Amino acid sequence: MKKAHMIIDIARCQDCNNCFISCKDEHWENDHMPIAKAQPRHGHRWIDIDRLERGQYPLQDVAYLPHLCMHCEDAPCMKGITDGTIYKRPDGIVIIDPVKAKGEKALAASCPYGAIYWNEESQLAQKCTMCAHLLDAGWKQPRCSNSCPTGALTFVQAEDSEMAKMVKDQGLESYYPDKEPRPKVYYKNLYRFTKCHVAGSVAIAHEDECAEGATITLTSAKTKAVSKGTTNNYGDFKLDGLDPNSGRYVLEVEFKGSKKRVEVDLKASINVGTIYVEKSSTPVRA
Repeated sequence: MKKAHMIIDIARCQDCNNCFISCKDEHWENDHMPIAKAQPRHGHRWIDIDRLERGQYPLQDVAYLPHLCMHCEDAPCMKGITDGTIYKRPDGIVIIDPVKAKGEKALAASCPYGAIYWNEESQLAQKCTMCAHLLDAGWKQPRCSNSCPTGALTFVQAEDSEMAKMVKDQGLESYYPDKEPRPKVYYKNLYRFTKCHVAGSVAIAHEDECAEGATITLTSAKTKAVSKGTTNNYGDFKLDGLDPNSGRYVLEVEFKGSKKRVEVDLKASINVGTIYVEKSSTPVRA
C-alpha cells in the first residue's frame, strides 16, 4: 500500500508561516474525531519552523527548516503502547487516539523531535495528523502543503520502493539520521541547516575592481578533501556543505596567474573577507 510522506525543500522555505496558519485554521476550535480533538488557541505548533543564520555580513545566509511529526516507521512514541493509545494507520500516518490518550501527559515527552504538545484544557497529548481526516475525505494533500506558496512542502503517497528511489535520486535526508526511527518526512538541501560554508570576496589590488572568474580551491589539511568554485561578477564565492568544527583548511585563490593562499580554521560558517590579487600574470606569494 502507498504510504504518506512529506518532502521539505529547505532552499524553498521563506518562513512565510502559511503552513502553520493553515494548520491552526484547520484544527483550532475544530474537532476531527476520531482522528483528533481541537488544538488550543495558543502554544501548539503542529508544524513549526526553525531558523538558522550562517556566516557574517555581507555574505551570510538564512535557512528555515519546517518540522512536524515525522510519522516514523519505528515511532519512538509508540514503544510500549499496546492498547491503541497511539496507532499507525495502513498509510503510515501515526495517530494519538483522542479518547484513549486522555490524561496521558507522559506521551508529550516521548518524541525525540519535540513534535508532541500537551493540551492542558483537553488533557491530551496532540500532534500533526497529516490531516488524515481530509485525506480520508478525498483531499490529495494536507492543509500545510496545500497552502505552501513556494513549493517547499510536497506531499507524496508512494510505495516503500518508490520512496526509496526518490530518496536516492533526489538526495533526500532525514532530520536526525543518528536516531534512525525511519521517518516519513524527508528533507532536500538539508546541508543549509546542518553544514557550514566558507565565503569571501576576491578583488584586484590597487584597482578597486572585482575579480570575476577567479578559481577558488579549498583543501582540508586533515583529510585532503577538496572543494572548488569560482567567483561571480561581484567577486564573491561560497563553498558550502562543509562539516562544522572540521579543522584547518587551505584556501587558494587563482586569478590570471596570480595566486593567494589563506588558512582557515573552520568551526562554523565564515566570511574570510576580501582577498586581493594582482592583475599581472606574475604569481604573487601569499
